Amino acid sequence: MRRTIPTLIATTALVLGLAACGSGAEDTGTSTPTDAALKVGVSPVPHGEILTYVKDNLAEKAGLKLEIVEFTDYVQPNRALADGQLDANYFQHVPYLDEEKAAKGYKFTALKPVHIEPLGVYSKKVDSLADLPNKGVVAIPNDPSNSGRALNLLAANGVITLKDGAGVKATTRDIVDNPKQLEFRELEAAQLPRSLDDTAASVINGNYAIDAGLTPATDALALEKGADNPYANLVVVRDGGDSDPRVQKLEELLHSPEVKTFIEGKYKGSVVAAF
Repeated sequence: MRRTIPTLIATTALVLGLAACGSGAEDTGTSTPTDAALKVGVSPVPHGEILTYVKDNLAEKAGLKLEIVEFTDYVQPNRALADGQLDANYFQHVPYLDEEKAAKGYKFTALKPVHIEPLGVYSKKVDSLADLPNKGVVAIPNDPSNSGRALNLLAANGVITLKDGAGVKATTRDIVDNPKQLEFRELEAAQLPRSLDDTAASVINGNYAIDAGLTPATDALALEKGADNPYANLVVVRDGGDSDPRVQKLEELLHSPEVKTFIEGKYKGSVVAAF
């Protein structure tokens, strides 16, 4: 009997252990039900507007429930995605995402480009870049990816010259010629439209320009080109999230002919489809 009791105990423990594992798998689960709402964080314009169009016109027929959460800055949507408060976000381009991943260690995956918001130069003081005053103040975004983007736009339009090879990571230290001795002031992107009263010109992200009532296609003194633009905005998920059937449905809808037509009709060149 002494030799069989341990065997009986071990067998019982194994059976109970397997039962416990089975019970745990049922209770916790590792996947979200495919009929649950997909929670997506967005900038209000144009991302929120585009996603609202999808929600109101395409999602129900595709069997997709969407919950749209709006953010007014570029920091919180990634933080909320990393914390699991969101299933995805839709507000950023790859250079900014790469910068965030390097700085904060986010384990995120970028999906396919959806649209481009051309960065523009705006002014309440002058009607052309040639009229910028000597030693005038020009405001640019303060996050590295968009500040480099702004400097490249100014260089492409002859306002400054950047050293060879500066590329998308250009900083003010890369300026090798500044004929008008302009002063560059770096501000949070959301503050740039409000800076127009105090600057000779401000370089403003497309979404914030539209949100402030500006029309990039007609109001900008200079505007980025859409062709081969590395700054297309797209949906971002936590690593592995691209296998979620709900995310796959969203991607299909965001890249549909209906969404392209909506973007073209609503924004008339101020936002450009990237697919």
